[in-house]
Amino acid sequence: MALLEVEDLTVNFYTQDGTVNAVDNLTYSIERGEKFGVVGESGAGKSVTALSLMRLIDSPGHIESGEIRFKGQDILSMSEDEVRSIRGNEIAMIFQDAQTALNPVYSVGEQIAEAMRHHLDYSKSEAKEETIDLLAKVGIPEARKRYSDYPHEFSGGMQQRAIIAMALSCDPDLLICDEPTTALDVTIEAKILEEIESLAEEFDTAIQLITHDLGVIAEICDRVMVMYGGKPVEKAPVEELFYDPKHPYTVGLMSSIPRIGDSTDRLQTIPGKMPDLVELPPGCSFHPRCPYAEEACTLSEPELLDTKTGKPASEVGTNHSAACLAYSGDLTGELDYSVTVNEDSKSNAPASQITGDNQ
Repeated sequence: MALLEVEDLTVNFYTQDGTVNAVDNLTYSIERGEKFGVVGESGAGKSVTALSLMRLIDSPGHIESGEIRFKGQDILSMSEDEVRSIRGNEIAMIFQDAQTALNPVYSVGEQIAEAMRHHLDYSKSEAKEETIDLLAKVGIPEARKRYSDYPHEFSGGMQQRAIIAMALSCDPDLLICDEPTTALDVTIEAKILEEIESLAEEFDTAIQLITHDLGVIAEICDRVMVMYGGKPVEKAPVEELFYDPKHPYTVGLMSSIPRIGDSTDRLQTIPGKMPDLVELPPGCSFHPRCPYAEEACTLSEPELLDTKTGKPASEVGTNHSAACLAYSGDLTGELDYSVTVNEDSKSNAPASQITGDNQ
């Protein structure tokens, strides 16, 4: 049994413009101690998925259907008190904006210690000492002195470190990292990602890392799920995804990564923009932007298929699947692209680019 099992999760937001289908029949799992990446453009449904795991979807959003099983128990069927006992304790989350995640009227140390007192029944003095140790562990200098400081007295990088300390305070089994370094400069980003990874290994914590940065995914994760329009379009072990991507959207994301020493004048981009989730295009949601789209793509919505056999991924339990009609035999053409690996790049993500007549 996997640590986390998400099955057919559907989340809608009811707005004046219509129903936003933010997550649509999403299924995936995370094993104990695994580092699982979720990648895609803004609006793909990554953060909504993360908030659903913690049951933090607010109105006008609503979890319509599906199951979220953590250690075999369905979170969606739990009472609010039962969810509170798990949230912040067994499942913790690092939010992408630390400044809004911290309460400005309480000291940073007190906010971390409170979680320990609530979930672990620590005394006030025990919680304070554990918090000071944890602040030092995430790289905050003079941790004992900084315990009593308020969020506004911390820099952006320090606030993010405090949020990491808070998330790890109760030794969670699953750590959800939602764009944990979005507002930070690249040097601080590298340090914080390294700390998240090392601390997760020390505490034997599984990670769900949500990001738009494929270089980060390549550096940290074991498996990857690529999302588009609220749905998964490719799932694979990290090396297979980067060296042998199977979905045109994944290839497009890779080809837009800047490379040190690249002499091209402009970065490659994916034409068009994310679809309107109120009114998704018919068939494959990606077909208006896909260089290989055919008429069949406008008529039939592809499911995740085993890229070798073309059989539904749910039936064969494949490690590498993609939601593209190219693998069901419904296209007359082929996905004509190649993957070029740049060994000199400081990014671990290989350079992928579309070649051929459909570029």
